[in-house]
This record gives sequence, C-alpha cells and structure tokens, in this order.
Amino acid sequence: MKSKFLLYLFLSLNLISCGVRKSMKHLPDIQQYSLEMPKVDKINDSTFSFKQNYLTKNKQQLWELYIKGNPLQLGHNNGALTKDLMQAQEKIFFSKVEDIVPSKLKQSLLRGFLKWYNRKMHLNVREDFQAELYGLSQYSSDQYNFIAPKFQRTLYLHGAHDIGHAMQDLMMVGCSSLAAWNDNTEDGDLLIGRNFDFYAGDDFAKNKLIQFVEPENGIQYFSVSWPGMIGVVSGMNKEGITVTINAGKSKIPFTAKTPISLVTREILQYAATIDEAIKIAKKRKVFVSESILVGSAADKKAVIIEVSPKSFGVFDVPNSHAVICTNHFQSEAYQNDKRNQQHKKESHSQYRYEKLQELLDLHKKLNPEKIASILRDKSGLKHQSIGFGNEKAINQLLAHHAVIFSPEKRLVWVSSNPYQLGEFVCYDLNEIFSDKRLEHGKFSKAERNIPEDPFLHSVEFENYEVYKFMQSEILDAIKKDNIVLSEDFTSEFQTLNPDLWSGYFLVGKYYYKIKDYQRAKIEFEKALTKEITTLPDKEKIIKYLNKTKRKLK
Repeated sequence: MKSKFLLYLFLSLNLISCGVRKSMKHLPDIQQYSLEMPKVDKINDSTFSFKQNYLTKNKQQLWELYIKGNPLQLGHNNGALTKDLMQAQEKIFFSKVEDIVPSKLKQSLLRGFLKWYNRKMHLNVREDFQAELYGLSQYSSDQYNFIAPKFQRTLYLHGAHDIGHAMQDLMMVGCSSLAAWNDNTEDGDLLIGRNFDFYAGDDFAKNKLIQFVEPENGIQYFSVSWPGMIGVVSGMNKEGITVTINAGKSKIPFTAKTPISLVTREILQYAATIDEAIKIAKKRKVFVSESILVGSAADKKAVIIEVSPKSFGVFDVPNSHAVICTNHFQSEAYQNDKRNQQHKKESHSQYRYEKLQELLDLHKKLNPEKIASILRDKSGLKHQSIGFGNEKAINQLLAHHAVIFSPEKRLVWVSSNPYQLGEFVCYDLNEIFSDKRLEHGKFSKAERNIPEDPFLHSVEFENYEVYKFMQSEILDAIKKDNIVLSEDFTSEFQTLNPDLWSGYFLVGKYYYKIKDYQRAKIEFEKALTKEITTLPDKEKIIKYLNKTKRKLK
C-alpha cells in the first residue's frame, strides 16, 4: 500500500507541467462571431424558446431541441435552453465518477491525470467547435470548477467516452448496428438501425436530447445524445448522410486528441457523400479505436470507416447489400492486427455479429418495423435463452437509445425509455428543416411511429427490473461486511432471471466471501453451464471455482 501511495504521489508531482498550465488557460477566439445573448421565454414546464430556437418535451418524454446560428451563438442558444438539463447531467456524471473512485486522494490524482492527459485536446479540435463549446460551457455549473475551468471541463466531457474506453477498455459501449439496401429492403431504399449500448446508470439515460441543428455554415443535421453534448454518437444530416459509432479494442495512447464524437459531428455538418466522410475522418487524429458506420442517400449504401491512433481502414461490401457492425474491425487494414483478433476471440462482439447475421437471414426484405424488432431481440444464437441483460444479446436492456434511419426519405425513428423498448418516435428532416415544422407545432410524425415493445408489459420485464435492484444489494453485500443475505433472497434473485450466468456468479462470490465454500462451489458450477458473456468472465469463474475447491480440501 505504501508503494502504491508513493507511486500516486510521484505521478501527481510530475503531472504539474507547463503544458498543463497552458492548456488550462486556453480559450478559443470568439471575437470573430456576433452574439445576441439569449433571453429564454418559458412557455410551460416543458417548453422554452428564444426567437427561432426552442426546447420542448414530447409525450414520449424525449427532449427536442432546435437551434440555429453561428458557432458561438449555437453554443449559447443550446446552453441557455438546456441549462437545467445540462447541469443535472453534469451532476449525474460526476457523481458516477465519485462512486467509482470514492477516495478523495485518488479523485485528486485522477483530476491531475486528466488535466495532463487532455493537455493537447484543444489543439485537435476545430476552432468553430471550440467556439460553440465555449458558448455552451457558460451555462455549466459552478459546482465543479474545482475539477477544471468551465470551457476545459466541457471539452473533457466530449472525450469522456474515449477516455473511459482508452484508460480501462471499459466496454460500457457494446453497440450493434446494421445497414441494408437494394434486395434486402422492402422498397430497395437504404435502411440503418443501431443500438447505442452506452451505460452510465439509469439516471444518465433519463433525459435523452434530440437536437436539430441549423449551423451558419454547413449542412443542417439531427443527432440524439444527452444535454451538454455537441458531438454526435448517432445522427443524420439533411443530405442523407448518417453516422453511428461503435467502440473497438484500443491501445492506451499517451495523450488525448480528437474526441470521436467531434469527428462524426464534422462528417454530419460538412459531408454529403461517403467519399467526403472518408476524407474528413482520415484527416483527424483520434486517440481510440472506433468503427463509424456511414450511410449515404447519394451513394445508396453504407460503409464502415475504421479509425485508430495508428491505422485507418474502410470496410466496403461491393458484392453485398448489407453490412453489420459490432465492436471489432473488418477492413483489410486490420486483418493482421493482434489486438483486434484477440478482441474478436475474447469479447462478445463476434457473437453479436453472428446473431445480427442470423436475424438478417430471418427477416427478409427489411422495413423500419422489422429493424426495430431486430434491435429489440433479447435471445442468443438459434433463439437460445441466455438471460435478460446478457451482453451477447442485441438488446442488452441497457441501451441509452436506439435509432433507425431511412436516409433517402430523410426519416429517422428514435426509441423512448426504457432502453429501446418504448415507442420509436418518427421525425421527417425534410419537414423539420423547413417552414413546415411550424405549421402543426410538433417535430414528430406521430402517424409513422413504431409501437412500443409488448415485452415492456410482461412479467419477465417486471422481474428483470426487480432483479436489477436486488443485484445492487448483492454487490453491496459482497463489498461490505455488515450485510447478510438470506437463502430466500439469493434464491429469489436467481429465479427472477434464471438463464443469466452472472446471477449465479454473484451469489457464488457472496457465499465465498462469507466462507460458505460448499454453496459457493455449487453456484460457480451453475454459472459455467450458462452462456457467459466473455472469455475473461469465464476464466474468472473458473479461477473462483478452483480457489473454492482448494478451500474445501
């Protein structure tokens, strides 16, 4: 413990550098942009406006934001309208960090490390995006100024996905996406579906924000993410270009560069074809490995742009009318990449890829409703029951959102809570980015909505929600010495989700902790009979089982 503390101390002392101090003082040049400070009118508790910019909540509880202007004005309009939502989201995010790193000393060291790690991020972000981030940052909370100044903090948050991914290979992002066209869709038009399986807690996913952005320069676009985000994780522009991102296996880089969500934002704002999207992605320096599935109305197909700090590839399917994207690379540039091969072998990415292929073969001639059913599928290969919440499923019951795109028709469907089970709300970008959006006072096309999943009203879903709550109690009991669980509790917990491997593993860990090795052995053996998410997870169970057997000798 002493050596660890000395290591932390050594790192913290060495993180104070000229580069860090300089980056903390950096501010973008905003003098070139005109600005009218927004004066927000509150129409009711869920509708706010400033001139032609407005924020409203629809009946599916999705927030809808429409903003326009130069970069600085966009940031201010966004911040002024979403201030309360943005500050609430910031609180949720930093509270999550505190839960993961409870030690005040380690929190301080983490802040120092992030300042050092992000010291060059602003050098890799477009000036117009920096101006927009500066405007947005003026509405963030003063509560977290001790972490970093507002502008820097807002910039860091746009790299949070990348940083978490790079530092710990956190597969909080196990996304699945697919595209189909020509013979694989009902009318031959391009269709794309994606699950954004980013999980930072249920509270983080409550306030989904759909943005319709009309920039002074470039192409109008739509995106869906969360308050305080100008980057794009799922989006489509008025020209029919779509982008979705899927995390890949990353080597830890030495410094942050361009957040991937700002690369995809640039594609949406400035690309009208696949070739233009490739040129943009190729010129940006990223610091994680990522697959960007790009669909194009003009090209009537989709490709996968695969980026990493040292390589670049494009996966095209010239002899096929469908493409599948999970969390491993497929282009020729990565065929001999050992890290990518290891990831395919050890993770759940290849399994989900094969499941998507299975579902594509099953659902001939896709339409938006069929894609919704694919995105909501909870079974394993060959319809095997693998337990609710298993990351090998396409629907892992943790998605922040799911989206369906019809680029040629400029239509998009966005899922509503919970997960991707709620109603998919339809939007027509041709109408929204015209005066017609003001005619009926609503953004969505309710008559085109896709109904909620009947599973939402099933006993199984109700049991799963109880299971999640009980799981948190078991995790607490494993960590803390003063919590004792009854045999009835552990039995009920497993009965609520009987096919999920982790339910047996967690109960086994609890029994191991209280030195009931005979019961622990039984639970670990049960876990090994289920569909386990990853090879490292399986190895972990085997390790616990062997330790338990030794205790019983």
